[in-house]
Amino acid sequence: MQNSAGYLSHQIRRDSSPFPVSILRQNTVRLRSGMWNISAAKFSTSIILAICFFYLLATDVSGNSPELTLEEYAKQPFGNVVFLRHAFAPGMDANGKPAKFKIDDCSTQRNLDSTGIKQATIIGKKFSQNGIKFEIIYSSQWCRCLETAQLLKLGEVYPEVSLNAGFKGLFNQVETLAKLRKNLESLKYDQKLVLMITHRGVISAITGVNVKSGGAVAYNIKSKTSKIILIE
Repeated sequence: MQNSAGYLSHQIRRDSSPFPVSILRQNTVRLRSGMWNISAAKFSTSIILAICFFYLLATDVSGNSPELTLEEYAKQPFGNVVFLRHAFAPGMDANGKPAKFKIDDCSTQRNLDSTGIKQATIIGKKFSQNGIKFEIIYSSQWCRCLETAQLLKLGEVYPEVSLNAGFKGLFNQVETLAKLRKNLESLKYDQKLVLMITHRGVISAITGVNVKSGGAVAYNIKSKTSKIILIE
């Protein structure tokens, strides 16, 4: 009986004691695992939300893509103005010395190389192949823009000072952009399709879009909205 009582007393003491270390360890591992799963779930949710957010950024408020293929644009033109950045022209205007720059001297400017010449020619052919015709074509007075315009072979080209770039403060960009906006306003109710060959800075200032050499942006004058045209 003493042995039995002693054994029973020992069992009661052991059973009434706090959880054994092994059980605590097991529960700690389970707890950590559960917390990791919760964190992983939160992380996955964050990734999904981020993807959705960037998807929304890639679409306008109407749910339409901010980009159009040239074929899509040909079927249903967006707006009535297309801004085209001049074709590829490496180098630096007047070797970075504004005082030596002359608007009517191409030797003081960046000019199209063989890549740019080919690029401009291809762009013109693609516009023609898709049946896109412009009622009037304007170009910056800079040589690389005028050459791009001529190589497109889409019609007569009219030099336009308001499309000029502001090279190192040599030209007053504020004034030229103000004139360009006024010119665009005059086209607001004109349904004619207009092509404007100009520079990256000009296109960005008007449309809010940065494009590479040879890049095009369709612009709606009334709503002041734009869509990139994917040409190449």
